[in-house]
Amino acid sequence: MIVEYIRYRIPDDRAAGFEEAYHRAAAFLARAPQCVDYELTRCVDEPAHYILRITWTSAEDHLGGFRKGDLFPGFLAEIRPYVEAIEEMRHYETTAVRGTGGSVPTLYDWAGGAEAFERLTERFYQTVMADELLAPLFARMDPGHPRFVAMWLAEVFGGPARYTGERGGYPHMLGKHLNRGITEAQRRRWVALLADAADDVGLPDDPEFRAAFMGYIEWGTRLALANSQPGAAPVRQAPVPHWGWGVAPPYLG
Repeated sequence: MIVEYIRYRIPDDRAAGFEEAYHRAAAFLARAPQCVDYELTRCVDEPAHYILRITWTSAEDHLGGFRKGDLFPGFLAEIRPYVEAIEEMRHYETTAVRGTGGSVPTLYDWAGGAEAFERLTERFYQTVMADELLAPLFARMDPGHPRFVAMWLAEVFGGPARYTGERGGYPHMLGKHLNRGITEAQRRRWVALLADAADDVGLPDDPEFRAAFMGYIEWGTRLALANSQPGAAPVRQAPVPHWGWGVAPPYLG
């Protein structure tokens, strides 16, 4: 992906018209398959300054796809009166320096920390071992397995990177699923029992947390099912996914 920044200087008497023009122009960005997202911001300290940020799938997709496509003429027609007010227009690459601040709690903290995930997995594997569909998958389960899964979930949801440091991270977890031949029925039962265990141990039940929590469980179990099939060729080296409030990090080969 590539990020385009366009810096404008718009006098106050043209500001309302400028913002209205971009409201209309944004409809073309929203339809463009090359556009990931966009945002127009106005400087508080110097209100004449605006910055438009557009994330494109690539610079080539922007310049060769959008600029030469059917949507660009409509976009340009809306913002043409303000083109002369552009002071800078450049593409930027993202770097590894990124993250979230402390104003938004991690899912790990919201859930109650390590102790909450340990309660969850302890209760969950009690029900798993009594379930006729799942028990055969865990017939030789390491007694420490519930604790290890709690470590994995804690790291996924923003807690300490103990699974990476102590257990080998994603490659180790992947190795536990290879050639296991998990079925869709087993995956669905796993999800259902974990949701029940979350209720049993009192994990937060607000819609925002549960949607994010179950979103990862659905994503993770579907990935595990695919990786467990004979002949599967999964990504072998990847970090432990970091899951936030509605953010899904895809594994791409």
